[in-house]
Amino acid sequence: MSSSPEKEPIQELQSILVGAENVVEFLTGLAGLAAASVSEAAGDHIECAVTLRLRRKPTTVAGSSQRAVELDEVEQAVGDGPCIKAMREMSPVIVDDVTTDPRWPALNRKLAEANIRSSLGVPLEISSEGRVALNFFASKPGVFTAGVYEKALGFAAAAHNTLHLSVRLDTAQSRADNLEAAMESRTAINLACGVIMAQNRCSQAEAMDILTKVSSNRNQKLRDVAAELIEQLTGDRVKTHFDA
Repeated sequence: MSSSPEKEPIQELQSILVGAENVVEFLTGLAGLAAASVSEAAGDHIECAVTLRLRRKPTTVAGSSQRAVELDEVEQAVGDGPCIKAMREMSPVIVDDVTTDPRWPALNRKLAEANIRSSLGVPLEISSEGRVALNFFASKPGVFTAGVYEKALGFAAAAHNTLHLSVRLDTAQSRADNLEAAMESRTAINLACGVIMAQNRCSQAEAMDILTKVSSNRNQKLRDVAAELIEQLTGDRVKTHFDA
């Protein structure tokens, strides 16, 4: 049974998500798919960049090409434009012709110099603290007609849930990495305390006090002092129980 047109972008995005090693790799695939989808609707070559904002100012994170990334970075450098406005107001923004649109004259001039005549910013809210915008660029004016505009919005809607899942997975992986680092630090400190207790026939509190003083005297982090002690004794780095 063949897939419906509405489901095809979702299935392709899910395939990209499964194959991506991190959120940036997924967003690069998303940008390429978005550019291809909107280019088909426009009957012209469209480039797409992805801007991500997570608790900070907007940042270009991916693009359908290096040129798309560079074009988006121009807007970030200027500090405002259709993509940033779309993300700020959570509403799509079109520039039909950069040579006649009175908004963002500095940005429009730079885009015209780069042979870009029209653009479209489409926002996606992925969490209460995170937003993404697709920034489309075309070399001709008036490319983003009603039909092309609807195609871009339809793609963004299809991408929303997959994008949200990608960011959640990446956040979960970051948390797992942080947890593993914390576990390794705690393991090293506990093992080092055990060694000091055996060597000095002292309590755990006294061993911890000795380790802390060494850390302070050397101006090293406690976990680094502990790891160094264990490595000197065993010739190997500290490993936690969940290491392979």
